[in-house]
Amino acid sequence: MRSEVKTLIVKSRRSLTDAQAESSERIESTVEAMRGLDRAASKRILHPNNAARRKSRLARQLAKLASTAPAPAKSKKAAPARAAAPATKKK
Repeated sequence: MRSEVKTLIVKSRRSLTDAQAESSERIESTVEAMRGLDRAASKRILHPNNAARRKSRLARQLAKLASTAPAPAKSKKAAPARAAAPATKKK
């Protein structure tokens, strides 16, 4: 069980650091790792505080990626052209 949890955590961290991974893939692997940590804590294989700490670290990494992700492109309307002021010469 402990080895399985370690493997899930490693997979989750790799998907979070991989630039080519899909966002749904990142979320899925992180949630699976959190479930594994919860199961290990409930069976007292890991100390509950240890599991909570690891879950918190994974959640922070995921949130950091979500906040730095580029926003969806918005359609930009062309700005109206400003009329040039007429040039006046003093005589």
